[in-house]
Amino acid sequence: MSETLLPPDIIASVDPTVENNEEDTGRLTLAYERLYEIPKTIVERFSDHIKYLDISHNKITNLDALVYFKNLTSLIADDNPITENCHLPPLPKLELLWLNRCKVASLYPWVGKLKESCPNLQYLSLMGNPAAPSYFNGGTFYEYLQYRLFVISQFPSLNHLDDRRVTEDQRLEAQRLYKRPFFERIVKPGAGIAQLVNTSVTWNAVQTKLAVLMGKDKPGNRNLLI
Repeated sequence: MSETLLPPDIIASVDPTVENNEEDTGRLTLAYERLYEIPKTIVERFSDHIKYLDISHNKITNLDALVYFKNLTSLIADDNPITENCHLPPLPKLELLWLNRCKVASLYPWVGKLKESCPNLQYLSLMGNPAAPSYFNGGTFYEYLQYRLFVISQFPSLNHLDDRRVTEDQRLEAQRLYKRPFFERIVKPGAGIAQLVNTSVTWNAVQTKLAVLMGKDKPGNRNLLI
């Protein structure tokens, strides 16, 4: 972990021993500090009581140090070069995660590992990542819809994805579309679901197979709501 020296005002803003700091206790902002990792000083002194951490607009690619933040409920990590090779440690209390405008290019197997690390997420935002198709990065409406439903299917407690609330209709459609028997038809015959768990698959490849499979479904059974 980094030995980066932080400005005194940042240390004071999160140090519970500093007077007149009751409202800020548990919150720390390290945005725009040109960090390559979470400083060792912060981990050693404050990880036990930090609940809200903002590390946006840095150059961080590794989040392993978060394993020490046992009480973390909110993490803002926008605008970092974080890829699908970066996996969060177990954060069972994390409810809000923002990874907007990072470098996540593939949902597989990254989103499955994210689910294991953060099973209680209620708010997740991945806007601006290559793996999150939208009109802003050249994605079609259909690609965006499939991305959204797939992510919703992975997090039963999710209330908000990107810039929109998760509706009950979307949750039901996500469960129908991505239930295991259907999902296994996407991978190669005989390979099973393990192929998607252990192999990085581009979203375009999966979306193409989904389009073919859904074309075989009866129109009356499709209810792709946004």
